[in-house]
Amino acid sequence: QVQLVESGGGLVQAGDSLRLSCAASGRTFSSYGMGWFRQAPGKEREFVARISRSGDITYYADSVKGRFTISRDNAKNTIYLQMNSLKPEDTAVYYCARGRNIVGIRSPHDYDYWGQGTQVTVSS
Repeated sequence: QVQLVESGGGLVQAGDSLRLSCAASGRTFSSYGMGWFRQAPGKEREFVARISRSGDITYYADSVKGRFTISRDNAKNTIYLQMNSLKPEDTAVYYCARGRNIVGIRSPHDYDYWGQGTQVTVSS
């Protein structure tokens, strides 16, 4: 059983930065691409970023490109999401997820294990 535990969320002001972490259990962490999603109240869960197994390929939603950076440390079984220049519209619960190792990367259906989420609130 894979467990994913997010941390690092909080309440910040617009323009501030936060770094989210997601620690994974299991010995096969480096065999899977990983992703970050977010879900705001009343909205569907949306793709934020994806990183390949080795960390050399990344993808971002247009809304966060240039502000957010996804990274991973396979020795620590952890992925990160560095969020800079935060905006009120970034307010959401952020989830990390393990990819299914299929072609798709942007749909929640492309992921099989999820963390419990961490709240990020950006005030204006």
